[in-house]
Amino acid sequence: MLDRYFRLSERGTTVLTELRAGVATFLTMAYILLVNPQILADAGMPPDDVARATALASAAATLLMGLWAHYPFALAPGMGLNAYFTYGVVQGMGVSYHVALAAVFVEGLLFLALALSGVRGAVLRAIPDALKVATSGGIGLFLAIIGFQHAGLVVDSPATLVTLGTPTHPTTLLALGTLVLMALLLVRRVPGALLLGILAGTLVAWLTGLAPLPERWVQLPGLPRETLVSFDFGTLLHAKLVTVVLAFLFVDFFDTAGTLMGIGRLGGFLNARGELERAREAFSADAVGTTLGALLGTSTVTTYIESATGIEEGGRTGLTAVVVALLFLLSLFLAPLFTAVPAAATAPALILVGVFMMQGLTELNWRKYDEAIPAFLTITLMPFTYSIANGIAFGLIAYVLLQVLSGRARAVHPILYVLAILLSLYYAFELGA
Repeated sequence: MLDRYFRLSERGTTVLTELRAGVATFLTMAYILLVNPQILADAGMPPDDVARATALASAAATLLMGLWAHYPFALAPGMGLNAYFTYGVVQGMGVSYHVALAAVFVEGLLFLALALSGVRGAVLRAIPDALKVATSGGIGLFLAIIGFQHAGLVVDSPATLVTLGTPTHPTTLLALGTLVLMALLLVRRVPGALLLGILAGTLVAWLTGLAPLPERWVQLPGLPRETLVSFDFGTLLHAKLVTVVLAFLFVDFFDTAGTLMGIGRLGGFLNARGELERAREAFSADAVGTTLGALLGTSTVTTYIESATGIEEGGRTGLTAVVVALLFLLSLFLAPLFTAVPAAATAPALILVGVFMMQGLTELNWRKYDEAIPAFLTITLMPFTYSIANGIAFGLIAYVLLQVLSGRARAVHPILYVLAILLSLYYAFELGA
């Protein structure tokens, strides 16, 4: 039955191979169960609820990807998007997490509409590849600076904005040791390197008293309590927050597109035209995951690049994703354990995920300045302004402006002109205010 439904024989795989691939994928991305509650707790959200929402939303979206789209891709709340949720929207704009969840919910519905219509393809074709690649790299740097902060390696300075922390502080030493361990495991290509590093760092923190032990180890699974369907749509209608919805949509849309194209190429899922078959189903699964995640109480759900681990293990069908989904459901029993993990143990994972996201920058032609300069602005403005949206917006505006001023206005897609004009008006309004 499994062979017929997932077409295992046709794709040159077996049930055992798919099981192994699913476990490998889960091990390489399970750190999100530990990191996401840490990041969203800074937004005032209960860590226990976030842990449950993360597991449930990840399981539902990944299961849909496996059973409907038939791809070995796993989904979970996106790194970078959760940082933007917390530090860019809740803390940066001074709104409650209820408003931010409402923005994610609306974004998920818009993404679903785009996925089911032909708009998705039109926008994707309009955005230059250089800006898509740069977005991933910029998010990587943004994650890295957050990780350095949580590790105590980077602190604020009135003279230089940022400076080196105290490397000899016990928690910073723990973070550095965990970073070295994770890096070594990655060099040796050990599956689950980030997760193993987090577990080792957590164990050391508990044994040395740097972090308290969990109050209980296991609990019966349940739904989130405070974050379940916890929306504030009234405040969301404010003009400034409409742009937040669009920023969530923009980042989620292109991050998902880049991930699907990248791991689709790795698994041989692209057709002769370089397009992903069943892309509509894959994008829809991603959008449904985001909508469900907001209902449960977590930030934007997206397809994980760590799915490449399972593909490298031989996963070629949706059965791999089903295995990952089942493992996420199993993690619901261990929610108290996840929320007791100290930030010093998870910070190195943020730094190294930044490394993963920087890898695509090798595709940029740095001597082609009409693309390199907008890409550079996109990459650097994200960490320097502490905003993913700012990096994307200024990179896109710069790209259109350079093309027009250099006499290549016809090379710019009309959709880009619309986006550039709208973004320019928004920043002009903000600066004028």
